[in-house]
Amino acid sequence: MNRWRPSPLLWFSFLLHLCALILFIAAPHFWLHYWPQILAAIALNHLLLAAAGLWPRSTLLGSNWLRLPAAAALRGEIALTIDDGPDPEVTPRVLDILDRYGARATFFCIGERARQHADLCREIARRGHAVENHSLRHRHTFSLRGYAALRREIDAAQTALSAIAGSRPQFFRAPAGLRNPFLDPVLAHCDLQLAAWTRRGFDTRTNDAALVLQRLTRGLRAGDILLLHDGHAARTAAGTPIVVAVLPELLAKIRAAGLTPVTLRAARAPQ
Repeated sequence: MNRWRPSPLLWFSFLLHLCALILFIAAPHFWLHYWPQILAAIALNHLLLAAAGLWPRSTLLGSNWLRLPAAAALRGEIALTIDDGPDPEVTPRVLDILDRYGARATFFCIGERARQHADLCREIARRGHAVENHSLRHRHTFSLRGYAALRREIDAAQTALSAIAGSRPQFFRAPAGLRNPFLDPVLAHCDLQLAAWTRRGFDTRTNDAALVLQRLTRGLRAGDILLLHDGHAARTAAGTPIVVAVLPELLAKIRAAGLTPVTLRAARAPQ
């Protein structure tokens, strides 16, 4: 278990609330005179915390990977991360494409889906990819939960994914990237590193493969973390899952740029 180290914003929020409480108890006359300003400061603080949680690439609430470590970038590495699976129709096709290009990817799997398709989840790991934690149920209310509920959700997914894939997840990605101040201490307890992305293709809502590819490759460089989806994937007009349509050309462009797709675990490991 990692030791939790609150971010500067969380320390500031704690001290702000503590000072307001002390003033309320020890200096009631001061509180009565300045209560509008005190409450306004607290309200603004809560708005900032909420905004940080609604911004998936924010680091204001704690450590969050937006890019690979500098050493991995110097090695010319890049990370493909694939969310919301496993999906019995899409994931096998994604795995075959990755095999064709000799690429490794990180699959952020939903715990309940992994239980439903355990053989497929094991196949992801067998082919040399990493299975990481994307929550147990992937509910839209994830970021509204308190510490205890988040810990139950993430612990349950850890248990399920560890048993199925054969290794304990090391990374976590919040559903839709949304979170709250309680998530960081939960991840520290579970020994998980939060990972966001450098850029995403919005491939769950865009059915134009060329546009998704453009979003993913604009400014492509070593150290990037790219986000795609094998679960909840949008489809082209011909019915092809966007990730399947995009992945071959994306991998070709990555290869042409002299970059190597690796898992997040491999990017963190010392060479």
